[in-house]
Parts: sequence; structure tokens; C-alpha cells
Amino acid sequence: MNKYVTGEIIKKLREECKLTQVQLAEKLNVSDKAVSKWETGRGYPDITLLEPLAESLGVSVTELITGESISNTNKSFNMARMKFYVCPVCGNVITSSGEAVISCCGLTLPALEAEEADDEHIMNLEKSEDEYYITFDHEMSKSHYISFVAGVKDDGYELKKLYPEGPAEARFKTSRTKYLYFYCNKHGLYKCHIRKMIKH
Repeated sequence: MNKYVTGEIIKKLREECKLTQVQLAEKLNVSDKAVSKWETGRGYPDITLLEPLAESLGVSVTELITGESISNTNKSFNMARMKFYVCPVCGNVITSSGEAVISCCGLTLPALEAEEADDEHIMNLEKSEDEYYITFDHEMSKSHYISFVAGVKDDGYELKKLYPEGPAEARFKTSRTKYLYFYCNKHGLYKCHIRKMIKH
């Protein structure tokens, strides 16, 4: 993985818990030399130790890996916190409804930052009865295309995968759909607020 728990984080959390290297080693059933190696960057804890290590240091595995404290403000499934991840190796699309550490093909993926659609990435929206019909003024060649479109609601989401040389279009139910996201393989993620689009 390109991102893993660092020795600096282990040392910081261990000291905050007022544990010696020996005491932490005893909790994990490893030698204090192993803990010393982790903290000085001469080795890494085995992946099987991440959960017990996090528990011993009083944090979640996510906090241990990222080194950031996470307040669990998303205890209920909150779609306003929707995050998208795209694997650059296999093209896998992964979503989360809050803070997460996502990996695919051996890479830790960053959450994509959505931008407002620009003149090169125009989404057209038509409403017909209970559906939104979405089209794009965008090429769909093998090298440059819209990869997916997602309709995000307050209680879930729909994701439509698009393919090179296929039609740049998708349909979503109007009920509770608030935002539309789409991903260009060259330029990244874009976000549109349906209410603003309908006003136009």
C-alpha cells in the first residue's frame, strides 16, 4: 500500500496512552524490539496486528492509518457526506457515506473532490413524469469519456456506469434525488444541484 500506519503515529499514540514500548509489546504479544522498529521506521506492523494495535492505543483502525482523529458525526447514514473513490488501476468505483480508508489494487485511494460543472463538462437535464433524463455534451472516446453518473438522494443513491463509445446518457427517478455527480476520466468529479438546474 502507498499509505500505511507510521512509526511516528504509533509512538505519539503510545505516549498519549502512557504506555512503554514493553507494555505495548505485551498487549500485542510481540517483542519490544518489534515495537521499537515500528516507531523508528525500520519495520511495519503486520496487517493482522492493525486491529489489536488500534484497540491497544484507544483509536479506530481508520484513525491509526490516517493519523487523524475522526469524530463520528455520521452515526446515521447521511448522504450529504457522500464520497466517491475511483481506482486508477482497474477503474473500480467505490462510495462511502462518511470518513473511510478505501484501498483497491494495493493503493489507498483519496476521496475525489467534486467541482462545479464547467463549459467543457455540460450536463443536460430533462424532467419527464417521474424521471430525470441526463445527457452530456462530451466525447465518449476510448481515451476521454464520462465514466459514471450518480444520483444522490437523502436515503441512498443510484450509480449508472457509462462506457467509451457508448451513449452519454442516464435516467434517474425524480423522487428524493437532490444531487447529480458525474466523473470524467481525464478531469475528475463534477457535482450539480438538481434544484439549481431546474431553475435554469
